[in-house]
Amino acid sequence: MWTGSTFTKEVTLIEVVVVSSQISPGEAKKLIKKKLKLCFYRNKWWKFSKFRKDPKWRKPRGKDNPMRLRLKGHPPVASAGYGTPSAIRGLHPSGLKPVVVSNLRDLSGLDPSRNVVYISSTVGLRKRLEIIKKAQEMGFRVANPGGT
Repeated sequence: MWTGSTFTKEVTLIEVVVVSSQISPGEAKKLIKKKLKLCFYRNKWWKFSKFRKDPKWRKPRGKDNPMRLRLKGHPPVASAGYGTPSAIRGLHPSGLKPVVVSNLRDLSGLDPSRNVVYISSTVGLRKRLEIIKKAQEMGFRVANPGGT
């Protein structure tokens, strides 16, 4: 059985999801620009040349690793709190929602003010040029024109 406090929290979460899905592309673009951009590198990447050449994230697992213990003066450890806000997660930098298109019919149900078009990688050059032409006539932004 649900207690009053738990039920109230769930209602609040549902309201947040509904509000975030109705965000306009202009507001999304502002949020994307404000988004925190951190680079997470492995422990002691600055100390060894083999780590400096290809600095990528590796989770610190050592028993006394100061990075794993989150001690002051050591790099940040990637965690859920650094994630992109759900309102702008998966959006194109322009604030529009990306949609993959593989034929001309896929363009018909889309809105140019809400969607940016990505042409599928399996589409050949002839059909790609047709899709680009039709998308530009309809006012869409094509993110990967390629064959122009």
